[in-house]
Amino acid sequence: MSDHHPNTPHSCCCSDNGKQEEASPSEHKGGKIFKIEGLDCVEEVSILKSEIGPLVGGEENLAFDVINGRMTVLDTALPIDDQKLIKAVAATGLRATRWHPNDSSEPQRKNTQTLYASLSGLMILAGILIHLGLSGAYQDAWQWLSLPEQGYFSGRDFIAYLERLLLKHETLPLPMPEKAAYGLAILFGLRHVIVKAFYALKRFRPDMNLLMVIAITGALVINEWFEAATVSFLFALSLAIESWSIGRARHAVAALLDLAPNAVIVKTDDGQEQTLPAAEIQPGTIFVVRPGDRIALDGIVSIGEGSVNQAPISGESMPVFKQPGDEVFAGSINIDSLLQIKATKAATDTTLAHIIRLVEEAHSRRAETEQWVEKFARVYTPLVMLLALVVFLIPPLLWQADWQQWLYRALVLLVIACPCALVISTPVSIVAALASAARHGILIKGGIYIEQPAHLKAIAFDKTGTLTQGKPEITGIYPYNNHSLEEVISRAAALESGSHHPLANAIVAYAQQHGIQVETASTIAAIAGKGITGRIQDTFFWLGSSRFLSEKSPSASDILQHAQALEQQGQTVIAVGNDRHVCGLIALADQPRPHVKQAFQDLRKAGIAHLVMLTGDNKTTAKNIARQMGLDEVYAELLPQDKVTRVAELTKRYGHVAMVGDGINDAPALARASVGIAMGAMGSDAAIETADIALMSDDLQKLPWLIGHSRRTLAIIRQNIVFALTVKAAFAVLAFAGLATLWEAIAADTGASLLVVANALRLLRSRL
Repeated sequence: MSDHHPNTPHSCCCSDNGKQEEASPSEHKGGKIFKIEGLDCVEEVSILKSEIGPLVGGEENLAFDVINGRMTVLDTALPIDDQKLIKAVAATGLRATRWHPNDSSEPQRKNTQTLYASLSGLMILAGILIHLGLSGAYQDAWQWLSLPEQGYFSGRDFIAYLERLLLKHETLPLPMPEKAAYGLAILFGLRHVIVKAFYALKRFRPDMNLLMVIAITGALVINEWFEAATVSFLFALSLAIESWSIGRARHAVAALLDLAPNAVIVKTDDGQEQTLPAAEIQPGTIFVVRPGDRIALDGIVSIGEGSVNQAPISGESMPVFKQPGDEVFAGSINIDSLLQIKATKAATDTTLAHIIRLVEEAHSRRAETEQWVEKFARVYTPLVMLLALVVFLIPPLLWQADWQQWLYRALVLLVIACPCALVISTPVSIVAALASAARHGILIKGGIYIEQPAHLKAIAFDKTGTLTQGKPEITGIYPYNNHSLEEVISRAAALESGSHHPLANAIVAYAQQHGIQVETASTIAAIAGKGITGRIQDTFFWLGSSRFLSEKSPSASDILQHAQALEQQGQTVIAVGNDRHVCGLIALADQPRPHVKQAFQDLRKAGIAHLVMLTGDNKTTAKNIARQMGLDEVYAELLPQDKVTRVAELTKRYGHVAMVGDGINDAPALARASVGIAMGAMGSDAAIETADIALMSDDLQKLPWLIGHSRRTLAIIRQNIVFALTVKAAFAVLAFAGLATLWEAIAADTGASLLVVANALRLLRSRL
């Protein structure tokens, strides 16, 4: 909304222009989308970029949605046949199919991963049972249970029994049935690994899949079938955990809103009700929403009034009262009355659909930390393989150490170095943070933006529609010459009743709210730049600005001084009079949003050093609002390019600066700031599309929570990275010292994966 306040009651306000502009399309709306089976983490994204990127003119022509397992070939890409692209994806060990908007199915790979991991574990258990049976362990156990040395079982007896069992295991050759069971465990565990490992070797781009296959193969070479099977099982389990965590995040995105129903009850021409699919409803159709039902489409209340829970869209904790003419959103819940609603948007174009689409697309805009982890993993895995080779070769070559012993230690190093926990921790944290924010009515358009609020030092605010309500309200009525307050409002409303100007709407609304009877005016005429004239009950009346007042009643100097004094306070003044005298003054002003001062106090507590207003309004009004709110600095009478200049200056002074706005004239400044934040409910399409973050309820009190949420997200990401690297460093030392086994190493890596995922998913429970 524009910040230019009209100097006369009927000057043109540019706020409506922003609503007429089409939002720029999302970078994902154009292009071909493919569903990728097996796309679970950035490891696969990196593989696909290297394989598909050259075919489409570069990696920048690809976008990935790991959460939904999709790859988008953007419109900027070189032309490529679908079958050729699908074949290229298959060369990486993944499988691609063309995705269409009506395709709601989810990737099924996580089910097969769990199945094969379970089969691998069962085969290991079978191998252990076979070993115990063939080695006579059951007979030994029965003898131990029936003939305790001292009449009871002591801990020493149990330890002695285990020592005998282990000694027998070391001395007996591995039976073929047991070896077959462990072999099956290895095959099941490597079901989703071996193909990608082969293509990684073929491209000379080692990854964690190749790393695991080498470790398992090495264990088989030294006849450690049990440990090879255990490593295979635990790695398959870690992949299943990774897939589960992605699925958990996917469901969080799907459940972050109370999704709109698929069917609506429509009123037919003959007054009957008919249930139709929401996707078939066209704008303009009247549909019925019963108490307790969810609203399926965006629309305007036509008949009925009552409370609506808008929390799924705006995050507002309290229901909002709706009456005819009020806007409602798909996904909201009708609480207590029957409503008839006129649809204003198709099902695919509702606010809810737009939010879900933006959240899904947000995953391609990856956070800096996430990008760092991917780059680190690219270098880390080859280096670890080289280090393992050095560990294997140097001690035997230089100091005649045992080859088998150092091969085993090198394999342990390979296993513990697997970057699973490191790679998975960041994207799960980012997705959980995005979903939690959306649940609270804050739409963050990508992981790259979730980190920015944590670093903010200054915030610049637009005024009208951002710090203020965006619509004028009557702040004072001053009758003169024995007229009453009701008479002044009645005559002003009569003259303004045919106007759609915001000031006219405020006067008419005031009369309706206070039950003031509005008289009928005739022969109404507008005088450009001055005001309105008309006849009420055979008396000629006029209405206009203080300039019009000075023309019509030049002798009323005291009333003119009063009007000018009100204007000095930042209020707009409308005078009402007739040929004999001035009837009264009406003062109007755009009121501050509720709780803004509290929001500013919380922002200062959060460490924001500087709060600034950037407005196109006049200096008097701007300074008056800034004084009420306690802002540090105010810049008024700015054009859109001036706002950009001011934001650039603030960025030089403070480093990280946010711009909060709602109008089309704020869009350039939103784009220039470190992070642009739009008011999602009142904001223009251009502002919302340009901004990085949107406050869907226009509640500035959510800014302090956003900053805290961003800092919590960064803290959890750092915790996960430090923890994963610490575990790996500790086991690397243990591996070199010969104090860690293969199965202990992979168990530690799997445990680390579980812990970092659990830590990341804590962000889903963030509270306002």
